[in-house]
Amino acid sequence: MDDRRTDVPPGAQAGVLADRLKERIYATITMIAVVVGLSLGDVGSLGAVATVLTTALGLWLAAFVADQQAHRTVHRHLATGRELRRMLYVSSPLLSCAVGPAVLIALAALDVLSLHAALLAAGVGVVSLFLWGCLGGLRMGGGALTALVAGFADAAIGVAVALVKAAAGH
Repeated sequence: MDDRRTDVPPGAQAGVLADRLKERIYATITMIAVVVGLSLGDVGSLGAVATVLTTALGLWLAAFVADQQAHRTVHRHLATGRELRRMLYVSSPLLSCAVGPAVLIALAALDVLSLHAALLAAGVGVVSLFLWGCLGGLRMGGGALTALVAGFADAAIGVAVALVKAAAGH
């Protein structure tokens, strides 16, 4: 199956996908820190979901404003058309990073699980970092051992963020 979009030149497709994945990984690491911080505090479901959603929105707005500012400075005009669609496509994972935590918090609000358990599910973010690292290791052609090392290295970053957040007590 050809996964190239028709509005992106073939040589640019890999760059667009790499930029999008970069945003997804950045958003995952940030959301791990936010969720761990929430799990250490005394927050209700409404406050937790509001924090998760506003964090994702804030990340996305910051990235979008920075992209537009950089584009305007370099190209002397606002991004429109194809350029704007690329910005929105690349930055959308910054919004989607809130979906998993928000669903778990909603389940806690419905008493399906405790809010503390829902917030500790930040481990899902660490698992996703591990999987992205493994995929990157495999795509580099290093074999299973290289993929596992890359996966554990990426997951270690997520764990380190969680530990620093927990050690700081917020």
